[in-house]
Amino acid sequence: MRKKLIVFTDLDGTLLDSVYSFRKALPALKAVKEKNIPLILCSSKTRAEIEHCRKKLGNKHPFISENGGGIFIPKKYSGFSIQDSGSKIQEQGNYLIIKPGAAYVDLRKAVEELRSEGFDIKGFGDMTVKEVAGLTGLKMPDAERAKQRDFDEPFVFAGKETSLKRLKQRIRSKGYNYTQGEFFHIMGDSDKGRAVEILKKLYSEQYGKITTAALGDSPNDIEMLRNVDYPVIIKKHDGSFDRRIRVKNAIKADGIGPEGWNRAVLELLETLFV
Repeated sequence: MRKKLIVFTDLDGTLLDSVYSFRKALPALKAVKEKNIPLILCSSKTRAEIEHCRKKLGNKHPFISENGGGIFIPKKYSGFSIQDSGSKIQEQGNYLIIKPGAAYVDLRKAVEELRSEGFDIKGFGDMTVKEVAGLTGLKMPDAERAKQRDFDEPFVFAGKETSLKRLKQRIRSKGYNYTQGEFFHIMGDSDKGRAVEILKKLYSEQYGKITTAALGDSPNDIEMLRNVDYPVIIKKHDGSFDRRIRVKNAIKADGIGPEGWNRAVLELLETLFV
């Protein structure tokens, strides 16, 4: 009996291109849907941003927000024994939510403390919607969704490399973690890999043995990539692979962003569904 395939994917720079389009990935997205393969969006984006993207994709599966800070499982999603997962579950709206991440209010307090210590740091919470739009290239409604944060604070840092090293040390000394995607991030004791492990366990309980794949392009995807059977690294917008990503047996996609995503997923499906 063929194992059930579960696919986890980053969004920015992976499934989405620089103008936040997934058009070049449509053939693979169609194939994934036709084969009834769960496609789990796993991003640094907020719940509001991912919900907006899921609506465009027609995606009904669980998703992981803010670098693993929150796992959102639709209440009508069938087959999961969520109450027996060993994790704290909270009901909110149409979701059951598992929250491995830190509370946003605590992260904001840490950012303010770091600034008072002399670090030139500015988080999304310090910016207006217009400033976030200008920094990210997002349209105003998208920038507003990007500010609706729960578990992770993106920030910009103007200091030198030596100061960045000290900043990382101070973040860890306060009991928080640090990662980097398009921006720097301060977060709690969570990452994409831990969130992936939680969902893998739930899917295994539902289907038995499963096969997992993940696609990403940035350092904040490393733990996600390390926790699946088929890790796929996507080319950056300049055509290079991020040299900071070192994952054993990783597949390097032939293409930038959603174009590379499309090719890699179709090749993976061809390999697994012969």
